[in-house]
Amino acid sequence: MAISAAMVKALREKTDLPMMDCKKALEQAEGDEARAIELLREKAGDKLAKFMDREAGEGRIAVYVDAAAGKAAIVEVRCETAPVASTDDFMALANTIAKQAALLDDATPENIKDQALIDNPGQTLGQYMTDVFNKLRENMQIARIDRIEGHAGHYVHFDGQKGALLGFNAACPEEVGAGVCMHVTAMNPPAMDRSGADPAEVEKARAEYAEAAKGKPPEIAEKIIGGKMDRWYSEFVLLDQPFVKDDKIAVKDALKAVNPDLTVTKMIRYEVGGL
Repeated sequence: MAISAAMVKALREKTDLPMMDCKKALEQAEGDEARAIELLREKAGDKLAKFMDREAGEGRIAVYVDAAAGKAAIVEVRCETAPVASTDDFMALANTIAKQAALLDDATPENIKDQALIDNPGQTLGQYMTDVFNKLRENMQIARIDRIEGHAGHYVHFDGQKGALLGFNAACPEEVGAGVCMHVTAMNPPAMDRSGADPAEVEKARAEYAEAAKGKPPEIAEKIIGGKMDRWYSEFVLLDQPFVKDDKIAVKDALKAVNPDLTVTKMIRYEVGGL
């Protein structure tokens, strides 16, 4: 079958691949465009396997929140170089993966690739990733996925290198939720609340302050220790830290200003290359 320039042009517009690659695929598929796309993916899959051992130390963080459905996810998607991580194609891929992860139950970096795209059920996420690889030619990996169900807030830094997803026990205005997520992204608190602080570190700090208060009357000593522990918690615990958007109040007070019972129930912070 003769392959016309129009057929090659149409396939190139769909795949964004070189004209010669499109022409060869159409020739092999005898003009069947759908089969030609599959052949291009198969060829890309062979190449992708060769790329898997190459270090993927760059990438992006992406978040998707569906407030109406009460589902949210944060993902880290890796590639090899910073320029590729900043391309529209890679950013769109990261955002698509975040949406898939949020709206599909039990999504993992391993099983999510086999799922049909929510916005294009005729294609799996794995096939979409292969199409993006065909354009960018770098090793790409889904490094991490975390989900939250219920009320959530989110923030991703402008460079896509770090971000946070938080769960709340009640509805939280988007601006406030984003502000607290920005705080988590910037400050990287080790613990969400006092109960989550490292017991060994807490005991070490308390023992140090108790030693310094020796010789004081018991009630005075306890006040001194309590005050110093409050300051210690304000360094390491999210809810006790001075809020980055208003350091005159703690994060917990910013939330209470919205709703006296409002608090954070889950804290997830991602940074590209982190654990």
